[in-house]
Amino acid sequence: MIRWTDLLIPTLREAPGDAEIVSHKLLLRAGLIRKLSGGVYTFLPMGLRALRKVENIIREEMNRAGGIEILMPALQPAEIWQQSGRYTLASEVLFHVHDRTKREWVLGPTHEEVITTLAANEINSYRQLPKNFYQIQVKFRDEIRPRFGLMRAKEFVMKDAYSFDVSDEAAQESYRKMYDAYTRIFKRCGLKAFPVEADTGVIGGKFSHEFMVPAETGENEVAYCEGGGYAANTEKATSRGPAKPTPTESTGSAPEKFATPGVVTIEALQRQPYGVGAHRQIKTLVYLAESKLIIVLMRGDDQLNEAKFAGKIGTNQFRPATPEEIFAALGAHPGSLGAVGVTGITVYADETLRGAKGMATGANEDGFHLRHVEIDRDITVTSWFDLRTVKAGEICETTGEPLKIQRAIEVGHVFKLGTKYSESMGSSFLDADGVRKPTVMGCYGIGVTRTMQAAIEQFNDVNGIIWPASIAPFHVHLMPINVAHAESVTVATELGAKLEAAGIEVLYDDRDERPGVKFKDSDLIGLPLRVSVGERSLAKGEVEIKVRSTGHVIMSPVATAADQICELLKGLTASP
Repeated sequence: MIRWTDLLIPTLREAPGDAEIVSHKLLLRAGLIRKLSGGVYTFLPMGLRALRKVENIIREEMNRAGGIEILMPALQPAEIWQQSGRYTLASEVLFHVHDRTKREWVLGPTHEEVITTLAANEINSYRQLPKNFYQIQVKFRDEIRPRFGLMRAKEFVMKDAYSFDVSDEAAQESYRKMYDAYTRIFKRCGLKAFPVEADTGVIGGKFSHEFMVPAETGENEVAYCEGGGYAANTEKATSRGPAKPTPTESTGSAPEKFATPGVVTIEALQRQPYGVGAHRQIKTLVYLAESKLIIVLMRGDDQLNEAKFAGKIGTNQFRPATPEEIFAALGAHPGSLGAVGVTGITVYADETLRGAKGMATGANEDGFHLRHVEIDRDITVTSWFDLRTVKAGEICETTGEPLKIQRAIEVGHVFKLGTKYSESMGSSFLDADGVRKPTVMGCYGIGVTRTMQAAIEQFNDVNGIIWPASIAPFHVHLMPINVAHAESVTVATELGAKLEAAGIEVLYDDRDERPGVKFKDSDLIGLPLRVSVGERSLAKGEVEIKVRSTGHVIMSPVATAADQICELLKGLTASP
């Protein structure tokens, strides 16, 4: 039993103005964290207790799945990032530091390079495999715009794990074990999380799944079917195509230039006197990828999915070309661009444009467009790719059901890496026949701090946090309503001792505050049960038990209150 006055729980009536989402506001108002600088936070006692609960669940399930816990350095030599090829690919998020000899180091945003170096030095035979190493450690990422508290921070706690196997088949089994372990972890944390197919991003690899917590404030969007047969991040999701099909009937005419003064948007070309529907327009985007100009063609009513685009061109080092760069290459400015007759420049086109006829596009002359464009006849397409972002209502390729879109928070990610890192960093083994082969890897991350905040984002009401019992800082908020009333203090103290003996974690509110202040703080910090001991209830031989998640109030006899509290907590812990 820990007394409130022995801790630091600085609750606030109002959240600081820079707190944008409900979970960030509640983290601050409930005294769980305090901001040191943008994206950098101090964990106060209550926040740290919740964080450790999440860590313990993760550790137990990782051990259960065969994980081996280690601890790797956060300070990493830049050379290993250069060796893997990610020094440039991940440059935007890397913190670079130099020691007194001017040697460059990287503060670890993740540890693929470190663990693969370790495996390259320590694993030499198939007899040592499989292995799955994990750690729970602080990570550093130079986020351009830290926001939403712990959701997107410069410094955060992550569980990262890395598996090494002798074959793709064996690696698939390691992947399955981690997938199942993650399902158990988030269930035990009380979160309603679900897996979705995901883009591998800068980590690379063959395929991956993200574990998502539905939340309207989430930074990710998930496409899914109501029946549960399909779910994917919109960076990965596909469909049977737009609800309105692309025109494929020829007008029989050659491209015809027509004047469009001041028309530089899809919307403007739709309006009269032009009346060209967005689905009949070819949108021309120009990017610079590693100093190479690339034209991307999309339907006018579609949005380029940059994650898909990065996967197709093999790098995330790209940016929109400037108007000056575009004019030098095409002779026109954005809004009048097209690919008809263009040569010497790579042209990627979205699959929805395949076979398109009777289309309109820019004429590469400011103030003019072309009509009657047939993409196969008039444009030289280098490659066709799925580059678009799916929309709600489109038909799922897998289930045939309409897709829905849900915002969500990513709390975990599992990757099947293959030999991407082992080949570049020399992690290999001798098989049973004495043949040297690269290890087949997987990597598996959980945002520990993010998981804690996601629980608050998912479980709260107008009064404050509603902690899942498994990760609550304490199980019971026990308060004598009036600390000057001797009997209330005696009964509360004796009850707290009984609960503590039963393994219940108790926060004993010994503050000399008005009842209203204590009750408001109790709802704000959101422990599963509030137990109030007051003169009125004691006059009837009772104490009051309030279940935070339901608001249900139970008047329990003092003699049996401890047993009733234990039973209530068993039920809350068993129900994620």
